[in-house]
Amino acid sequence: MRVLLVGGGGREHALALGLASDPAVEGLVAAPGNPGIASVAELREVAASDPAAVAGLAVEVAADLVVIGPEAPLVAGVADAVRAKGVAAFGPSAEAARLEGSKTFAKEIMMAAGVPTARAHTCTDAESTARALDDFGPPYVVKNDGLAAGKGVVVTEDRAAALRHAQECGQVVVEEYLAGPEVSLFVVTDGEAALPLLPAQDFKRVGDGDSGPNTGGMGAYAPLPWAPPGLVDEVMADVVHPTLAEMRRRGTPFAGLLYVGLALTAAGPRVIEFNARFGDPETQVVLALLETPLAGLLHAAATGTLAAHPPLRWRDGAAVTVVVAADGYPASPRTGDVITGAERAGIIHAGTARRAADGALLSAGGRVLCGTATGPDLAAARDAAYVLVRGVELAGSHHRTDIAAAAVEGRIAVPD
Repeated sequence: MRVLLVGGGGREHALALGLASDPAVEGLVAAPGNPGIASVAELREVAASDPAAVAGLAVEVAADLVVIGPEAPLVAGVADAVRAKGVAAFGPSAEAARLEGSKTFAKEIMMAAGVPTARAHTCTDAESTARALDDFGPPYVVKNDGLAAGKGVVVTEDRAAALRHAQECGQVVVEEYLAGPEVSLFVVTDGEAALPLLPAQDFKRVGDGDSGPNTGGMGAYAPLPWAPPGLVDEVMADVVHPTLAEMRRRGTPFAGLLYVGLALTAAGPRVIEFNARFGDPETQVVLALLETPLAGLLHAAATGTLAAHPPLRWRDGAAVTVVVAADGYPASPRTGDVITGAERAGIIHAGTARRAADGALLSAGGRVLCGTATGPDLAAARDAAYVLVRGVELAGSHHRTDIAAAAVEGRIAVPD
């Protein structure tokens, strides 16, 4: 199988490692990729959100499968264009990707499907936003209605800050706050059959103790030792299958990766959001524990044969990833700084580039790289991830020091 992987961030590096280790993969091309991905794939330049360009490249490299990593290409219709060329694509259609592309649309689907979620109002001006904030009260939750690269959500006790965020975004969804630990569940689906991956937890706030602004994610771990034993079955029955059925009913079946972001509240699991692709950095830990060959799994979803796929196999132990961010992230990250210590197994590249003059590795994004490690238990995996991170040198960089600490110490409780 020849595979074309679209994207160039940390999620795509994790996907590339998984795809390259699948014995069925005879050739892996990544576009545009990054310096870390270059160690396992041929890199090609492409405008990732240009459907015609990606479809043309898929034909040129004779791809049997195209795996689309980021959300923007999916919303732009890249999967549709690839499939129109007769090439299997892992990723939803543009219509189905609206589950991520529009928070309002996602809420409509959840309401129609009877999916448990937070009450919400869509607001387009200051007056309607103010009414919605007063309706729900603090903490205030305000979400950009469109794509925002994981940084479009503000959760704050400050009503003025909530109003400012809404004004900056334009159309927003204001929601009631859901209290409880958060869980990320990835579900591979061909639109009918659906296979859940291991639940994970990520860390959105930039600072220790969940302080500071939201980011694209500062770390993650899996599995979740504190999660209720029947959680995945409950979410599949109450959330995933009703959502997939509603999408089919509308004539826009969802095939690809359905990301279910959950809060485990006193009233039970509630959906915070849907995404239409693998989450970053949860992908790094979930795929590190997946023993089932990745390309075969994604190809089955892309070709409508997932029901016949064997049960998933998982490695024992746990995985932890810790993100190293550039100086100034998330507000105004500095780029162009030299990175040393990144040429080791377990270092996943997210925002890096090579300097043309001498090949030096440079920072090229806000989240620059992450240290991903496995271990026989969560504590061992956490220790190994921090060993990797401490070996990286990047001027002004920062990382959280508490990734997975509460889980290791048994400090996470699901509300009764």
